[in-house]
Amino acid sequence: MQDIRNFSIIAHIDHGKSTLADRLIQITGLVEQRDFRDQILDSMDIERERGITIKSQAVTLPYTDPEGRSFALNLIDTPGHVDFSYEVSRALASCEGVLLLVDAAQGVEAQTVANLYAAIEHNLEIIPVINKIDLISADIERVKEEIEVDLGLDSDMAILCSAKEGTGVEQVLRAIVERIPPPKGSDEDPLQALIFDAHYDSFRGTIVSCRVFSGKIRPGDSIRLMHNKAVHRVEEVGIFRLEREKRKELSAGEVGYIISGIKTVSDVQIGDTVTLNSNPAAKPLPGFKEVKPVVFASIYPVSTDEYRALTDALEKYKLNDAALIYQKDSSAALGLGFRCGFLGLLHLEIVQERLEREFDQSIIMTSPTVQYHFILTNGQELTVDNPVYYPDPATIEKGLEPYIRADILLP
Repeated sequence: MQDIRNFSIIAHIDHGKSTLADRLIQITGLVEQRDFRDQILDSMDIERERGITIKSQAVTLPYTDPEGRSFALNLIDTPGHVDFSYEVSRALASCEGVLLLVDAAQGVEAQTVANLYAAIEHNLEIIPVINKIDLISADIERVKEEIEVDLGLDSDMAILCSAKEGTGVEQVLRAIVERIPPPKGSDEDPLQALIFDAHYDSFRGTIVSCRVFSGKIRPGDSIRLMHNKAVHRVEEVGIFRLEREKRKELSAGEVGYIISGIKTVSDVQIGDTVTLNSNPAAKPLPGFKEVKPVVFASIYPVSTDEYRALTDALEKYKLNDAALIYQKDSSAALGLGFRCGFLGLLHLEIVQERLEREFDQSIIMTSPTVQYHFILTNGQELTVDNPVYYPDPATIEKGLEPYIRADILLP
């Protein structure tokens, strides 16, 4: 376990997270130069076009340091956008350290601070990295001062790099090995593995991405998901290179995947704990919570005879995005459709775009709304996320709407 390092890259949107991941993959020789492409961990077209990461991805990088020691560096790439912050928190729970990336021109921004607090909360080793030092507008001294004042980190420990040009990336790899501690945990203890992601494969069913904290898992084992109590038989385990690489077992400290015939992604919940059915762990790993939608909108097919096709498209889409919730809805003007709940406006846009592009659906989407709570004059409490069900104003005693608890940082 001394040769394993589990880390993540966190940053504000567009500070160069995916570009740094690309350089780490190139330098460690995980991919041939001719097979390389930018944003290599972002597998969806929409991620590459928008230049954002939507799904967490994991990859094991083989690294040999100048002294000749070999390491397995498990990079868990995370989304930067606030809509997907729950995925970030589960990814961080799987790591011992993070690279905190700061743009040399933009400096410290809102998501930098939010991600720093998340990393501190998980008690992780934080390595500040000032990226994009090749830009004409780069102001390294100002950014170092912001790292000291706004983030409370030692700017002398910050690594200067340009992920685009590859400058300083070797120093980043050295810092990961030297400053991030190896994982703790024992192979002999009962199995505890944290699920930080899951995606659907049409041939193998749901593929679960997990970090093993203690114990071992092998093909043939009977595993239990501790939150929903479901039991499955393991068909295959392995690690992520750029493709899945089969292994005989996964043991404490490792990051990898489990295939066990789980039918849909909604049968698996991010943050759940996997244990052995025959020798279960005493309690699940901490931090699991249900993801709650905050924005609601209705989706209708442009043509009413395409309702069946939209139903099938949503069922298939849900296999890969457990955060989307939906139920049947109808409108006098638009006919049959679905009322959907999203994590935020970006999540809503992505669902709409993917339904149109990947599933060839022509859809009408209503204006997004949030949930309102009403206390009526007869004492009844009502929750409304659809304007159609707004109660008669004469019957309303009190109306409550969501608000944001925010920290505003001013220069």
